[in-house]
Amino acid sequence: MLRNKRIYAAYFLSSSFSVMIFFVCALFLFHPDLTKQPLYSPAKVVLAEAVSIMYVFCFLFVLYSVGSFLRSRRHQFGTLLLLGMTDKQLRKMLFYENMLIGAGAIVVGIIGGLLTAKLFLMAGSNLLGIVSLPFYVSLYSLLLTIGAFALLFLVISLCTMMLLGSTRLIDLFQSDRHRGAPPQASKLLSLLAALLLVASYYLAASATASTVLIRMVPVTCMTIVGTYFLYTQLSLSLLEWAKRTIEFYWRKTNLVTISNLSYRLKDNSRMFFLVTIISTVTFCAIGVFASINRLSDEFEADYPADIAYVAKQGSRLASKHLEQIRSELQARQVPYQMGGMDLIYVKVKESTLDSEPRTIPLIGFTDYEAAIKAAGLMVSEHPPGAQEALVLLSSQRERLLLEERKLAEYTLEERGIRLRETGITEHVAVPEYLTPELGNSREGTFSGLVVNDSLLQNLKERERTDRFTGFYVDHQEQTMGMAMELTKHGKMDFEAGKPYALTVSGTLFEVQRSSYGALLFFALLVGTVFYIAAGSVLYFRLYSDLDYDRRQYAALTKLGLTRQEMEKVVSQQLALLFFVPIGVAMIHSLFAFIALQSYLYMSIAWEAGLILSSFCLVQVVYFLFIRARYLRNLQKAIRIY
Repeated sequence: MLRNKRIYAAYFLSSSFSVMIFFVCALFLFHPDLTKQPLYSPAKVVLAEAVSIMYVFCFLFVLYSVGSFLRSRRHQFGTLLLLGMTDKQLRKMLFYENMLIGAGAIVVGIIGGLLTAKLFLMAGSNLLGIVSLPFYVSLYSLLLTIGAFALLFLVISLCTMMLLGSTRLIDLFQSDRHRGAPPQASKLLSLLAALLLVASYYLAASATASTVLIRMVPVTCMTIVGTYFLYTQLSLSLLEWAKRTIEFYWRKTNLVTISNLSYRLKDNSRMFFLVTIISTVTFCAIGVFASINRLSDEFEADYPADIAYVAKQGSRLASKHLEQIRSELQARQVPYQMGGMDLIYVKVKESTLDSEPRTIPLIGFTDYEAAIKAAGLMVSEHPPGAQEALVLLSSQRERLLLEERKLAEYTLEERGIRLRETGITEHVAVPEYLTPELGNSREGTFSGLVVNDSLLQNLKERERTDRFTGFYVDHQEQTMGMAMELTKHGKMDFEAGKPYALTVSGTLFEVQRSSYGALLFFALLVGTVFYIAAGSVLYFRLYSDLDYDRRQYAALTKLGLTRQEMEKVVSQQLALLFFVPIGVAMIHSLFAFIALQSYLYMSIAWEAGLILSSFCLVQVVYFLFIRARYLRNLQKAIRIY
């Protein structure tokens, strides 16, 4: 192990960092101050999922790394077997090696977690929007981390011989010298790679709010397959084309660079593919959750009534519940205004909507106008005509879907009255959760229809009439934690089977903010683990070829290759190794962000640009650091040769 410390360094540090992040998440998960707060149970669920995803990834990463490290030491294993070591002794040695590295990673990771726990607790508390959590180490988090990673390293250590492959001496001794036949590319598969990537980019860029979810899975699959063939086939085809361009191929050091690239791409194509996919997941996860976190900025637009209560027809609890809400507001000395309106449900004979609702709630335009003005907003819509209706928006995030679908028509059972949608309300008068869900995920959901007052007054056949009551305060955070016994996490859904429905915007906002904050915190932690793992794979792959590169450049130097030319060739090859996978991942992520933008009603360009720019800057710094170390190692070897 000590003789191979350069190769094992990145693996050990990445494993230690993974243990540290896992331990920090476990500290959050079992922190008593967070456990005691029921409002933050969704955030705890997110953290639990983060811990699970991270553990699965760590298992795959360690499995891949151990297999790669074993293959890089095949010549050494051949020497040991030649000197008389048995297969059993070799297996035992590898088992002890991996367990020792694993134990060291667990110890270093936990120590690192303890040293940085307070910093992570402060940062996590800020993202969750809660008071800074005090430093506390739960015995459960410590035992979970030790037990989970001890099991992980134990299982992988038992599988080391299967990862080693053939133990024939001739195979072991020639593993670091024989590069195999010149790589050949398939024209058909190269064309398939280009078509898959172009098609996936087109589908992502042309996606709309109604199609983005449908296209997500096929576009993701096409991108993954296209990326794999990009590295295994299309890149080789491009290099073959470059070789046939004699003037370019024979210019200065291009001969050495391109010839080496052909073999490097053949040997490292799977590594490039793995790094690209991991980096894409990292960029998208952090970018998406950073963007979703902005939805909290638009929360007030979805809940103009800070507390909204709907009493279903026949409810005997309405008076008691409303009095309870008034009492809580008065006890907190929160000034408020009240407003109310009837939600009149009518039977629908037929409609042009795919969801075909059988009943639909109607409100008059005057009631809509009064509810919006009570929230301090301006009404810009004009009253609908006798047979016209406005779609009553349930949430601003549904606007894009509703705007894309065709305006619907309805035929009521009463006298065959026909209603035709003419537009969508600018504001949300009746928030989501307070009426039966109308529409679907493809057409968009809405709360009902706003109709002409005279039409509503003349309706005789009403299936039922519910009563909406809104409480309007100056600041929605003043309502946080109110009506806790009447709601679950700030709401009581209409479909819950209770005689009422209720939303408390202050509590809902706090739950949403903590959940989105936990998602962002999870994305930053797991994304960092993914990114460091991708960097360690690059580091290992680079240094596993160092011995071959030493012999090659020593021979080329004797043939007249200057130091400046060697540095140029090495820099070009390292730049491709470092920036091609990251560059492809950024292109993948860019089109993913374009598709996401079609689904959101707010711009995420700033968040997407900031995330991609930050990772690009980190990659440049990492490249310059590794390049300097790699050139120094090569120059030392050349002086020896």
